[in-house]
Amino acid sequence: MSDALAPARNDRLLDGKVAIVTGAGRNIGRAVALALAADGASVVVNVRSNHAAAASVAAEIEAAGGRAMVAVADVTRASAVQAMVEQAVARFGRIDCLVNNAAIRREAPFAEITAPEWHHILAVVLDGAFHCTQACLPHLRASGSGAIVNIGGMTGESGAAQRAHVVTAKAGLAGLTRALAHELAPDGITVNCVSPGLIETTREGASPQHHRTTVNALGRRGLPDEVAAAVGYLVSPAAGSTTGIELAVDGGMAGVRLRPRT
Repeated sequence: MSDALAPARNDRLLDGKVAIVTGAGRNIGRAVALALAADGASVVVNVRSNHAAAASVAAEIEAAGGRAMVAVADVTRASAVQAMVEQAVARFGRIDCLVNNAAIRREAPFAEITAPEWHHILAVVLDGAFHCTQACLPHLRASGSGAIVNIGGMTGESGAAQRAHVVTAKAGLAGLTRALAHELAPDGITVNCVSPGLIETTREGASPQHHRTTVNALGRRGLPDEVAAAVGYLVSPAAGSTTGIELAVDGGMAGVRLRPRT
């Protein structure tokens, strides 16, 4: 059959779907929001406070012909998350995908971590995922093909010095993924985790210590777009039978021995 006679293809696997992406103002969250929008989803671009960053991502989506809305909400606050979800449903009518990306990645010697700092890191990563998942759950159930992707981290499995609070939070997120995969399977909801390794992102201050002292098998840092591609697969119909997994996007860190960077 010639190309002229071939049936038209629609590669936008998320047409008609609605996705919420937390922490979507920059880096991995921004890349995920753009990727899901490019695949046809209407995207709720969440940030804690930086409205300008979220508006920039939403404008980029809309300039490409997509649909987006800005949602300024602190994911550690259940009431703020509930209001965000209600606004999303009022705007787009449904929620099909939730990407729990919001996180804080600080470094400090364990002996110097204060209790408030410890609880704040866990609140953003774990409480945030808890609040967002609970608030979205009725809509994900109604979707018939709901998908949750938690953005974990390589250090949740490997560990890292001066990141006890972050490592603990990310390890907990992997555990939450496995628990919810079992519990929500009867509702047709898939729950998976994407664990980035050394990713080239914009940071305030110096790179994390483990970025400066280790290399992966590929010998380069990953890109936010590569993490976004993994998320895009896991929320797509192609991954309808994939649930409860932790997908490493780490350039081979999980399969090689870490070594000092020379």
